[in-house]
Amino acid sequence: MRLFAGLVVVLATLAGTASAQSVTDFLKSVMANWTKPTEPFKVIDNIYYVGSNGLAVYLITTPQGHILVDTGVPEVTSQIRDSIQKLGFKIADIKYILNTQAHLDHTGGFAELKQESGAQLIVGERDKPLIEGGYYPGQESTAELKFPPATVDRAVKEGDTVNLGGLTITAHDTPGHTPGCTSWSLNVKDGNDTRSVIIFCSATIALNKLVGDPTYPGIIDDYRKTFAWARTFKADVFLAPHPEMYGMEEKRGKIAAGGPNPFVDPAAFNIYVAGLEKAFDEGLAKQTAEAQSKK
Repeated sequence: MRLFAGLVVVLATLAGTASAQSVTDFLKSVMANWTKPTEPFKVIDNIYYVGSNGLAVYLITTPQGHILVDTGVPEVTSQIRDSIQKLGFKIADIKYILNTQAHLDHTGGFAELKQESGAQLIVGERDKPLIEGGYYPGQESTAELKFPPATVDRAVKEGDTVNLGGLTITAHDTPGHTPGCTSWSLNVKDGNDTRSVIIFCSATIALNKLVGDPTYPGIIDDYRKTFAWARTFKADVFLAPHPEMYGMEEKRGKIAAGGPNPFVDPAAFNIYVAGLEKAFDEGLAKQTAEAQSKK
């Protein structure tokens, strides 16, 4: 509980990022952590962590090939490749690459790894033009937020599935952070038990503008839609695009001790979402006040 109480403070900070920092300053403040290497490891069953210290990337394995969820900034692509190989898997066996959100910290390796593996790239329907254009919505000309464009093979919406090797992964529309922000759910084995997993896209404000000239039309309603969905969604295992969102380091440290898998925590996702919604309300109030003060 202490971990998630602390995260509320972090989320409140992120909620005001757009107004408090320039894009350049923001990227300088996070890039060292985003590009810092970390050891790959098995999260649960056939889900492996192959990202960096600050950017979560997941390899989901099956007997008929593998699924990669997200990449990172371009500088992290070689780390992802090395981590996959270190775990004994091959890039050539990746059949699908899934995306949670069309931001440079999760898309920067798509073009390179797609070409190397021959995998199909699957993204949220409303994020397709962003992925293929390589830009941040509402800031199309901001060079610092651009990433290598990649061709999308399939665009998905709520309830669509990806099937491979007996595994089914379901897409969920969770817009706001990006227009086509997509969360992915699946079931895995944990000993004799079946566990439900959610790889949640995000619902932080980050660099998004909510009022005045919003990042995109309808953004506030989209966030509200996502919070309403997330309040009722239940998952045994909560994963996300940034490891600090779900206390990855703390949980990974408990694996070696044995016992129940520390990533199994049915309350974690809903506690996190409650903190997100509070941070969003505070960020919206702050942006609204700032906009009114300029009139």
